[in-house]
Amino acid sequence: MEQGKIIKVSGPLVQAEGMKSARMYDVVRVGEDKLIGEVIRIEGDIISIQVYEETEGLRVGDPVFGTGIPLIVELGPGLLSNIFDGIQRPLSRLGERGDFIIKGTQIHPLDRDKRWQFNPLVKKGDMVVEGDIIGEVKETVILTHKIMVPPGVSGELIDIKEGSFTVEEEIGRVKTKDNKEIPLFLMQRWPVRVKRPVIEKKTPCEPLVTGQRVIDAFFPVAKGGTACIPGPFGSGKTVVLHQIAKWADAQVVVYIGCGERGNEMADVLIEFPELKDPATGRPLMERTVLIANTSNMPVAAREASIYTGITIAEYFRDMGYSVALMADSTSRWAEALREISGRLGEMPGEEGYPAYLGSSVASFYERAGRCLCLGNREGALSVLGAVSPPGGDLTDPVVQMTLKAVKVYWGLDDRLAYQRHFPAINWLTSYSLYVDNLRPYIEKEVASDFPSIRQEALSILEKEAELIEIVRLVGMETLSSHDRLILETARAIREDFLHQSAFDDRDAYTTLKKQYRMLRAVMLFHSCASDAIEKGVSIDKIHKMPVKEGLVKMRYIPHSKVKEDFDRLEQEIQQAFSTLGIESKAL
Repeated sequence: MEQGKIIKVSGPLVQAEGMKSARMYDVVRVGEDKLIGEVIRIEGDIISIQVYEETEGLRVGDPVFGTGIPLIVELGPGLLSNIFDGIQRPLSRLGERGDFIIKGTQIHPLDRDKRWQFNPLVKKGDMVVEGDIIGEVKETVILTHKIMVPPGVSGELIDIKEGSFTVEEEIGRVKTKDNKEIPLFLMQRWPVRVKRPVIEKKTPCEPLVTGQRVIDAFFPVAKGGTACIPGPFGSGKTVVLHQIAKWADAQVVVYIGCGERGNEMADVLIEFPELKDPATGRPLMERTVLIANTSNMPVAAREASIYTGITIAEYFRDMGYSVALMADSTSRWAEALREISGRLGEMPGEEGYPAYLGSSVASFYERAGRCLCLGNREGALSVLGAVSPPGGDLTDPVVQMTLKAVKVYWGLDDRLAYQRHFPAINWLTSYSLYVDNLRPYIEKEVASDFPSIRQEALSILEKEAELIEIVRLVGMETLSSHDRLILETARAIREDFLHQSAFDDRDAYTTLKKQYRMLRAVMLFHSCASDAIEKGVSIDKIHKMPVKEGLVKMRYIPHSKVKEDFDRLEQEIQQAFSTLGIESKAL
């Protein structure tokens, strides 16, 4: 192990000399406590190290030890239901050693003592290639962990075992074309800054159903897609990400708490074990991996937490699963980049962020995608990132760089949040570039007219914004009956469709088919009311129609009775207008 010595300490940045064989992004151990760090610059004989632990107490002349390997994560059984810090130390096992993490603590990410029942799916003599599934481990009741041939390994399987193994015990052996024998284990190791290889990236074509109506109906994200949710403090970024983590139809969830407050991650730890997976009824934690790097943890480790989380997510994607990764928030990661860049003396970009901020953000989001993975399996990794611009300023460089890299923008509005409108996503500023990609799926699986109804509803909301300005200037009395109807319909869309209660089991999650029927009922009422106004019915009479109560209560219709209850509601709307002399009609 090569050894050098410290020549300068500046916060999380340490400079050392005497490490001639060091390479970029190699892991080193710093000081007598052997704090973990990573080489981020090499200038001649001097290396710059970002240390992932508190550097208080380090002195000039203290030793630095090289490891010769990059920052890696361990991938295998034991990831699910676990919570790690930014450099993949398991916090649950660290907690057994005391309430505080002692500097320099080294602990294996995956438990070396726990035994897993391995069931092989191949036999001795089979030819295997990288990515092939050779067996399974039932990691949790919800998820089966698929053991794969590591990338870069192909050949004849000369040994395969069945039974109970730890992650370090050999389960098989592959003989390559050049007659090398490579052992196989339940565990793989992978450098976090290198994206895992795939055969091909495909165009996303299926929605990631979140159960949140404003997202799924108006601004959907695809499986394998990217989205950002910027907003000021208190506008509900974390709440929305928590809801998506709970309800999204992803088989695996990786949640990264990057620089956010500790109580937010504590909420996740308290809530997720109590929440039930909709498909199995088991605790949601059984398909969840948590990465915690809260605001009181070292700044430098925020960058590592982002890469640690997405590498774990790629590993589950390679098994053929749909994975959803939530990063809360990438602004804290960018601030860590800014601090390290400043201490390195690099030329700053806009607002002090490093000039390479855009490429760093893009390189993170580009690891998302719907992929044909090694082993010819299709998997999807969706990346959803919160952005916390100071004061909610959307011209902030992190927001702008993120918008260039993602295809869905959920713009949060603090005014909606203060009005207790959840999710507080502004329907006038948000957008999704996946709408056209998802149209064939929506028309086939939900309803052929869903896209047109969606567009009509959005048009009414846009028209409402124009009319509100007129009302503020000259009053409601100057509006025509048609314009007043638009305001009433927009109110119904906002309050009866877009607004959801996370505390009501019937309203917290809504299937795509129920979303369609809800929106269709509102637009049917609007269409019938528009015809009634044409025939001279006063808008005040329409406002007082009892059938409008059905629109208010439709969110509480059980998913098991969507067809019959909504058929009845639409029939009641048509009958109510028929008493006014309006012919029955359907959308």
